[in-house]
Amino acid sequence: MSLLTSVDARPSQVDDFRVLLDEALYDFLRARQDVAPELSAELRGLVLAGGKRIRPTFAWWGWRAAGGSPPADAVVRAMVALELLQCCALVHDDVMDRSATRRGRPSVHESFAAQHRRERWAASARQYGDSAAILAGDLALAWADDALVTAGLPSDVLSRAWGPWQAMRTEMIMGQHLDLLAVARREESLEAAVRVAALKTAAYTVERPLHLGAALAGADADVVDCLRAYGHDIGVAFQLRDDLMGVFGDASVTGKPVGEDLREGKRTPLMAIAFSRAQGLPAAQRLLRRCLESSSVSDRTVDEVRALLVELGAVAAVEEHIEKLLASGLAALDRAVIDDEARRELVRLANRAVQRTT
Repeated sequence: MSLLTSVDARPSQVDDFRVLLDEALYDFLRARQDVAPELSAELRGLVLAGGKRIRPTFAWWGWRAAGGSPPADAVVRAMVALELLQCCALVHDDVMDRSATRRGRPSVHESFAAQHRRERWAASARQYGDSAAILAGDLALAWADDALVTAGLPSDVLSRAWGPWQAMRTEMIMGQHLDLLAVARREESLEAAVRVAALKTAAYTVERPLHLGAALAGADADVVDCLRAYGHDIGVAFQLRDDLMGVFGDASVTGKPVGEDLREGKRTPLMAIAFSRAQGLPAAQRLLRRCLESSSVSDRTVDEVRALLVELGAVAAVEEHIEKLLASGLAALDRAVIDDEARRELVRLANRAVQRTT
């Protein structure tokens, strides 16, 4: 018996949703393996290689929180859209950040470039790799829409979901562009950095997936408002934790080079706080700017900046803000009139998001 048809018998177990989602992803991609095969093979590899499935998980528990109950086949299939949207974001983000790897394998643009070199094709391997990856990301975005529209949702349910889905797609792109602008403009303000975090991560990773799930279940406005408030705060806290890990994370645990965000010149809230606290300290400001604006950052510079972030109290300030956001997010959740099992799971997910080490 297919796992997708057995959801009725076991709707409440957390692990079951991941199993159901992975099978739905596999089925969706398998049905399209002959569509643009030169591009879709890379997408299948990236999507099926792993990932935490954070966005579909929050959407699922948003649906459960608002009273969603079996049968859930179409709901699971609809949440495939979130992983495909994430796939689009990862592929394009890796091109923009020049990231060489993703989920333990070459990033999509690197894989296409390597194929170009192996086959001794004409023109630039790098340009081909970047161009093909952009098209692959576009295909993932198109398929994300397909997954939602063809999931089998009743027309009224799909209509409710379309608003948060449209907002999520737009906010994801806006957040990514603001991230690029922050680097180009040499942004140093905390306000600008937090706005990027709110759009690029909080809305797209937690707030809108919850909103989407709640809309699928027909939640009333009060429930949606509480879930979105929770999602905003937990999403920003999630990004702040990610910022700390991008600077201080253990490469053997995170799978990323030590100090990757520093080498990429990321204008994060962590760095914005450091700039603010470095006012009147010319040497500290020069070090921070040299790290963010140099085309090549040495291991020594990374170590010096890491030490400076601690010395200035920027790390402690971010940790304090994470705790405040966790508290305010959980307070918003506490106000919501929602399913008890979903409430417990959302509390667990919040704590896991802000305290994670990977």
